[in-house]
Amino acid sequence: MSDTRFAACLEQVLAHEGGYVDHPSDPGGATNMGITHKTLARWRHVSPWWALPKSAVMALGKDEAARIYRARYWTPCRADQMPAGLDLALFDFAVNSGPDRAIRTLQAGLGVVADGVVGPLTLAAAEKASTSNAINDLCDRRLGFLRRLSGFSTFGRGWTRRVAAIRQAALAMAPAAAPSLSQRRIIMDVLTGYKTYIVAGFMLLAGLAQLLGIELPALEGSAAGNLVLEALAIIFLRKGLKGDIGRA
Repeated sequence: MSDTRFAACLEQVLAHEGGYVDHPSDPGGATNMGITHKTLARWRHVSPWWALPKSAVMALGKDEAARIYRARYWTPCRADQMPAGLDLALFDFAVNSGPDRAIRTLQAGLGVVADGVVGPLTLAAAEKASTSNAINDLCDRRLGFLRRLSGFSTFGRGWTRRVAAIRQAALAMAPAAAPSLSQRRIIMDVLTGYKTYIVAGFMLLAGLAQLLGIELPALEGSAAGNLVLEALAIIFLRKGLKGDIGRA
């Protein structure tokens, strides 16, 4: 499952990263599939990083890029243990702004200590939270961070589109929210109420049928008047009990 989730999320990331670029206003410099010149040099243990020729960045293959993404961004975020959808939102944020910032931003939204390390408390909070709410909060905070960057005037439109697209894809991946405990209680109350009224209605109809001279073998020996009275008692007693409980 982890490999499947990683492949699905990486596909989304690469769709936004594109191929080789070397924009003079981009602090990352030469970049291919989102892997910067400096990142590739460090991955290949080339020091200083500028000793690695830009042609190596241009020739970077997808398999090596995937290994870099998994080792430097996916694994530090422990994205394989995040709920589906939240894994993508966190992973893409880490790719653009570094795992430490992405993790701290997620932790701030989840209300746990923002130390940049995904541990048991962060994972438990992510599991407990509404996944769709966590995705929206993380994307909102990410966009707020991007707007404060000096490069927003140049790249802001593209960054905003990317965050919007990732938000949409992440929400589509997220599992449907289960009803809350209070919602389940309301549903059970409604169902229980309907069952009570169905039984009472059946008794009322059976009693009226017998009063009209229609014999029902299954209810042989039950007085028509008693059936009608018991049915009415059930209906009115339940209404009274429900009202008392609501006022308690």
